[in-house]
This record gives sequence, C-alpha cells and structure tokens, in this order.
Amino acid sequence: MLFSIYRFGIHEVNPIFTHFIRRRSFLRGKPPGIARSLKQRLEEKNWTDPALDFKVNIGFSLSQETKREERIQYCRSRKDDASLERLARLRKLLVPLEEVKKVWNETVGPSHIRRVAEHYGIFEHLFGDAYFIPVVPLDIKFKVDDFYIPSCYGNNIKPNEASQEPDVRYDADEGTLWTLILTNPDGNLSEADSECVHWFIGNIPDNDISKGEVIFSYLQPFPPKGIGYQRLVFVLYKQEKRIDYDAFKKSSSKNVLSERTFRTEDFYRNRQDLLTPAGLSFFQSSWHPSLTDFFHNVLEMKEPFYEYDFPKPYIKPQVWFPLRQAFNLYLDKHRDEKEIAKEFLLKKLKKEHPFEGPAPTLKYPNAFSINKKYPSWLRLEMKKERLGWGRVNDY
Repeated sequence: MLFSIYRFGIHEVNPIFTHFIRRRSFLRGKPPGIARSLKQRLEEKNWTDPALDFKVNIGFSLSQETKREERIQYCRSRKDDASLERLARLRKLLVPLEEVKKVWNETVGPSHIRRVAEHYGIFEHLFGDAYFIPVVPLDIKFKVDDFYIPSCYGNNIKPNEASQEPDVRYDADEGTLWTLILTNPDGNLSEADSECVHWFIGNIPDNDISKGEVIFSYLQPFPPKGIGYQRLVFVLYKQEKRIDYDAFKKSSSKNVLSERTFRTEDFYRNRQDLLTPAGLSFFQSSWHPSLTDFFHNVLEMKEPFYEYDFPKPYIKPQVWFPLRQAFNLYLDKHRDEKEIAKEFLLKKLKKEHPFEGPAPTLKYPNAFSINKKYPSWLRLEMKKERLGWGRVNDY
C-alpha cells in the first residue's frame, strides 16, 4: 500500500493513480491503440481516386532492359581491371565526363529529368494530367562573351545572360522533322492561365535549327521586378509530317506581348496525332536592372513592378497611464513618421560641421559613464546613439 504525506497526517493512495500524481500528466484524446497516426490522417486527407486521378504518358517509351544488362557486364569487367585500381590509388585515373554524360543520357538520365520536371511542376502547368519521358537529350547553351551558360534543368540564368538566342543541339535521324518551342508558364502579364511563347521554330529538318520555319523569333526572358523566379521551358516535338503553322504567325514585326499568348496543352491536344514530345530542358530567370531598357525600348511599355502591400500596423488606443512602457517610445507610436524623421535628421545635422569631418567615434562607448542626472529613458537613448542602434542608422 502506498501513502502520501499531507500537512495534517498520512493518507492512503490508490496505486492506479500514482502515475498521474507523480508526473502530473493526464491522457488527452484517444489511446494509441485507437487513435490514428499522422501518416494515416495525411493519407486520408490527400486521398485521390486512382480511377480518375492518373497521369498519361504522351511521349515515347523508354526501354532499358538491354542497356541495363550491358551496363552491368561492363561494370563487372572494369571492376576486375587491376590497372584501373592502381591508377585510382595513385590518383592518376581520369574520368571522361563526356562519356559519363552520354551513358547517363542513354540509361537513367531521362527518368531523372522527368522527376526533376515534376518537382518544378513543368508537366502539371504545361500538359495537365499528362507527362512524357525526354528520350532525346537537349544540349542548350547561351553564349555570354567568350563562354557558354548551359540550361541545366532549373538553374538560374539572368535575362542579360539570355539576351541572345541559344545554341541548341540534339541527335536526330536523317529525314525527320522537329518542332522546338520555348514558353514561360509564369510570364503572361495579361492572362493568368496562359503562357508567353518566347521562341517557336517548326518543321526543323533533322537537327539543323537554322533551316527551320521561324514562327516566333527569339525573345529574351523579362521577369518583372518583385515577382521572383520564372520558369522557361524548352520542349522538342518530333513531327510525323510537315505541319502548317501559318495560324500562329503574328501580324506585325513588333514584339507585342498579346500576340505571344500561348497554351501548350491546347497546342498539343489539337495536334497530338502529328506531334510527340521527345526532348525537355528548362531554366529559371529573375529580374535584372537591364530589363528597364528592355521594357521601354523593345516592348515599348512601362516597366511593371510587383510588391506586397503591407497593412498598417495596429496601434492600441491611447491610455492615461501606460504602465511598464517607455513613455518616449509609447508616444512615438502616435506621432507622424515624418515628424520623427525630421527630428532625428535635425539632431544629426546639429552635430556636423559643414567644413570639418565627422567627430571620431568612441572606441569603447559603454566605458564612458553617463551622468545620472538624466532620466533613465534619456540615458538609454544616449547609449543607443553611441552604439549606433535603432533609428540613428537611418539618417
């Protein structure tokens, strides 16, 4: 039998409640055997009907069984090579990066690119419930001065670095036709559910971009200030035959953004018997100061700015006696901001000489005492001024 000692004596305690008395804890909600786990609750909340919510592959299928067996045999043969082990131990083994990249593109590369594209929402915002495996590797590079910047599936390329049309390369069989489209799913300034087409070349013979039919000439990225990153997506389609794209050609030679409104899903849906997506590459771009001249001189429009409209801070109504609050800071909340700024500016100008430099700062500000004849709030303000804290730095 357990006992508990109270102020006026010893009393018996029921052993069932000893756990709760000692730890002062009580069980809330259902016990673990009945309550659902976090995983079960999330699965119930995010449940989707597999008969309705599923993805459709609209591209080419990727067969890797034969290449996988060949790769396993190749790795085993290289593993038993003693000369490679010796070179690796002596740090003289050179890895051919181009060969590694080629093997990656032929094996697991397309599946990796698809997963990265799904992470960035490329298929969802371009094709809806469809996707494709990019079986044709795209090598896209932008030339900047004497070097090239590649499009590496989500890397950041500034608008001034992508001002000229890129160099696009891919492997194609002889006698085939292709279509290359560069769109921005985040860049249409007038229609929210549409894209802006930056480049459109159709009926490309083999892999010669220069001989393709230019539907839309290249237009550099122009993400407005304050909007963050925008995605620019290259999609390469393989054509079954020559396609008439005259309906997409714009009427004027000027860069009118309303004429560049585009929807990839509608474009593919109307031509799905003639086109098959085969290649994919994309990058991100954000605002750059050079876009000011681009908006004014090339697009001939005002440069848009996006910023968050912060609500005014809530200030409690004044009271007669604000307890436990510094009265100077309390009163500043109810003063005009311009009046406070003027006060700090005049205070700063009062200490500056027009022909002499500023007074040297104290090496150890807190080492110099402040006369206690000043009130506590003023002594605190003087300390802040010495240390450069608060509004002193703004003026």
